[in-house]
Amino acid sequence: MKSRDTLIRLKKFQVDEHRRKVAQIETMIAEFLRMAGDLDREIQVEQERAGINDPAHFAYPTYAKAAMQRRENLRRSADELSGQLEEARAALQESFEELKKVELLDERDQLRERTVEHAREQNELDSIAGLRARGAVA
Repeated sequence: MKSRDTLIRLKKFQVDEHRRKVAQIETMIAEFLRMAGDLDREIQVEQERAGINDPAHFAYPTYAKAAMQRRENLRRSADELSGQLEEARAALQESFEELKKVELLDERDQLRERTVEHAREQNELDSIAGLRARGAVA
């Protein structure tokens, strides 16, 4: 049983690690999208200030062009992280299923042990009752 307890602790640790990884990736995606939204607003402000909305225009603000590039890089990174997020969620699901299998095996073994112990105790009580019935025990 000691090795089973160790295995359960290991599986719980793995589930926790995968949960942390999923949360970390979700946080990074949210942060990238928030930063991209901030850049959208900055681009809009810069375009309004310059009065030029066409990035192909020769006088289009350089800062707005650079901000557009950073925004696209952030969105691309968020998209790439979305793929990693799906992989991390799949790994979390798999490790969770493995943990449940080990826990179910442990429960089954404990039930079996309790059943054996109960049968042993019942046999002892039956033998004591038999001795009493025969008058051997007062």
